[in-house]
Amino acid sequence: MKLLTEICAGITDLTGLNKPDREITALVFDSRKVVPGSLFFAVRGTLVDGHRFIEQAIASGAVAVVCEEIPQNQNPDTVFIRVKEASEALGFAAANFYDHPSQKLKLVGVTGTNGKTTIATLLFQLFRELGYKCGMLSTVENRINDAIIPATHTTPDPIALNELLLEMVQHGCDYAFMEVSSHSVVQHRITGLHFAGGIFSNLTHDHLDFHKTFDNYLKAKKGFFDGLPNTAFALINLDDRNGKVMLQNTKASKKTYALKSMADFKAKILENQFGGLLLNIDGQEVWFKMVGSFNAYNLLAVYGSAILLDQDKEKVLTALSRLDGAVGRFDYFISANKVIGIVDYAHTPDAVQNVLSTIKDIRKGNEQVITVIGCGGDRDKTKRPVMATVACDWSDKVILTSDNPRSEEPDQIIRDMQSGITPDQQRKAFAIADRKEAIKAACHLAQPNDIILLAGKGHEKYQEIKGVKYPFDDKQILAEQFKLMS
Repeated sequence: MKLLTEICAGITDLTGLNKPDREITALVFDSRKVVPGSLFFAVRGTLVDGHRFIEQAIASGAVAVVCEEIPQNQNPDTVFIRVKEASEALGFAAANFYDHPSQKLKLVGVTGTNGKTTIATLLFQLFRELGYKCGMLSTVENRINDAIIPATHTTPDPIALNELLLEMVQHGCDYAFMEVSSHSVVQHRITGLHFAGGIFSNLTHDHLDFHKTFDNYLKAKKGFFDGLPNTAFALINLDDRNGKVMLQNTKASKKTYALKSMADFKAKILENQFGGLLLNIDGQEVWFKMVGSFNAYNLLAVYGSAILLDQDKEKVLTALSRLDGAVGRFDYFISANKVIGIVDYAHTPDAVQNVLSTIKDIRKGNEQVITVIGCGGDRDKTKRPVMATVACDWSDKVILTSDNPRSEEPDQIIRDMQSGITPDQQRKAFAIADRKEAIKAACHLAQPNDIILLAGKGHEKYQEIKGVKYPFDDKQILAEQFKLMS
């Protein structure tokens, strides 16, 4: 329980705080979760405007409301606070309500189109190996030391986020590593947090359904670095042409990593095979269990961050060499008749190309590459034809199928993908809307030593169709088919 005036500290353009000593029991922005004594935030979302639910929140026990427009019919017992942007006010209020947990540990944020989950997961695993208590917030799962907490969003809402950070503090965590999505920056989910560092991986085509233009997407990522304090570090991938943009207005200490450019943290790929990567990293040769040039970047980002967090170089490299990375990221296994199966979360054109180019680099001869790929429904439609083109460019056979169609018709999503396939590519691509049948077909087509890539779902254990999540696990289904092939 906190006083209203304490909760509103730091919120700008605020009017109507006429009862500052009112006690608040909870913060809510969903009227269905209101309890007596709540402070309700009328947030304007992409689909729902919280102002429509002010009366319902008050009827359920809200004693104060933060809104952008004061309702005409005001309850005299309710405090109405007007702000310019309710979502931003919620970020500051959540940090205040939970006593600024992000200031009581070292919080590092990871942003970029691809690599966020792997980098955050590796950082968490690394610092656990180094003996620290740690927390993690990722697309796959949230962690507090050894406890696993299911993740529903890449970056939680400000209330859930601060609650999790507070729980990490209460469990003695020294560090927390989190993915920072572009949505979370624009929607102020990270507002009010104190970061010890920020990492930028790369920026490619994604989320234009939300951001509308690539420039808006770029600005959202840059907004994270613009908000870092001068006590933090900003570590960016210098080989990505957008990396330097992230550093333009940041107050943080500017640091770089690269494979191709001169940078503060540098690595060179010496060997790249299914068994792992041999890197020369800052002058030292180290064998890592992970595969592909994209993972060389991820490992380098993690290494650089650890050094910037004052860790010992030798201990960091030794611990990193033992780690496996995130679930569903280039997760491969081999059937009894030597067909290689790879499950990967790649769901952007660049990520698909990264995985397929890695397969090309490490394949030994004339093996076929058979790619099973779909695109998510209710998401950026402009990348659908591009993903099909990329898959066809880098594969011998391509099966277009469903990913998570959500509210859309799978056949329409596939037609959108097919529009990117050239006449020359049509001979190698065909469609099977049922994803399980598509995986079966890939296994029937595969000969010994061929490579099957299942792209798009990775770690997910469900398929969302018409609002229902059905159990579905790419790796499990592929493993079952592999047993039948033996």
